[in-house]
Amino acid sequence: MKMLAFSLASLWRRRYKNLALFFIFSLLIFLVMSIFLIAGSIKNELLTTLKALPDIYVQRTVGGRLMPMKIDRVDPIEEMAGIEWVMPRVWGFYYFPAAGVNFSVIGVDFDLGSYKKEYNDAIASIEAKGDFMVVGEGVKRILQKHYYKDFFNFIAPTGDFIKVKLAGVFSSNSALESSDTILVPMALARKIFAMSEDEITDMLIKVQNPKEAPTIAKNIQNLYPDTRVITKDDLKVSYQNMFDYKSGLFLALFIGSFFAFFVLVFEKASSVGKEQIKEIGILKALGWRVEDVLYLKFLESAVVIFSSFVVGLVVSYFFVFVLQAPLLRDIFSGFSVLKPQFILKPFFDTSLVVTLFLIVVPLYLAATIVPSWRAAVIDPEEAIR
Repeated sequence: MKMLAFSLASLWRRRYKNLALFFIFSLLIFLVMSIFLIAGSIKNELLTTLKALPDIYVQRTVGGRLMPMKIDRVDPIEEMAGIEWVMPRVWGFYYFPAAGVNFSVIGVDFDLGSYKKEYNDAIASIEAKGDFMVVGEGVKRILQKHYYKDFFNFIAPTGDFIKVKLAGVFSSNSALESSDTILVPMALARKIFAMSEDEITDMLIKVQNPKEAPTIAKNIQNLYPDTRVITKDDLKVSYQNMFDYKSGLFLALFIGSFFAFFVLVFEKASSVGKEQIKEIGILKALGWRVEDVLYLKFLESAVVIFSSFVVGLVVSYFFVFVLQAPLLRDIFSGFSVLKPQFILKPFFDTSLVVTLFLIVVPLYLAATIVPSWRAAVIDPEEAIR
């Protein structure tokens, strides 16, 4: 305890320099940890979205473009072994020029329900008749901003106006998924996209054994060569690629932060002031051993780096999960007017904390102990001079 008290007193004598080091290291830990936490939270959000998706998507493509298919293709696929159910779907993107955004319009059979619990909950709560829609929270926000509170006018490819009543708003476990979604009856979706009654956009398939999904997908591809068959694993890879693209800016900040850290450590390691050398020489002249001097410098460095690490860690968690990372989260969620208003959900990754600790703390301690050892082996008389 006496050695710790002495080290604290020594730190206080050079308080401005040590406070500057404390601030820089805390800021560095805060920045790097905040980006890791935002990235991890959004990745968990993507995985939540993925869990709710069907096992296989079947789409018809012509010249690399998505084209409608006939609904009579459903029965032959539904009869294949290993398939639990097949759900035809009518959907598409509707561009709203006033806001410059694309809405995802999905046709739902309000009598039979949907493959998603959130959609079914919305369906069960609606008693409207005729042309109506249930929208995601992001869509509602945009429509209200442009004075569409009770209805919205779609313009069909034929030029006809389709007035649709706003019947409700639904929420989802994944705001990334539901923010831009509009649910409408199947017949209305066909009117909006000028599709005939025997046409669908694609098919969703649930398989009995997810491990057989690649084999079933290959059988569907052989049955209908003009289709593009997408499995849940394919979507997972696509989501990961999108996430990695968003992480590009994170990598730039990460490399820049650690470059600054290494520069600071190098400066710390390569310079021991004359005042510190003289102080070490006086301690040795009073009978201190080299080990005692190194222990003192270790305590001083440990106080600075450990306190910086803890403060940076705590502030980063508060900034990300309490304040919801203002400005910094836009690196990942984007700056679109229809960007999802999702909540960064708290989580704790022990491996992340340990990895960051092992990168930062030992390096800093080594960078302070080595020059202190060099000064401690100098003859006390020469050091005092």
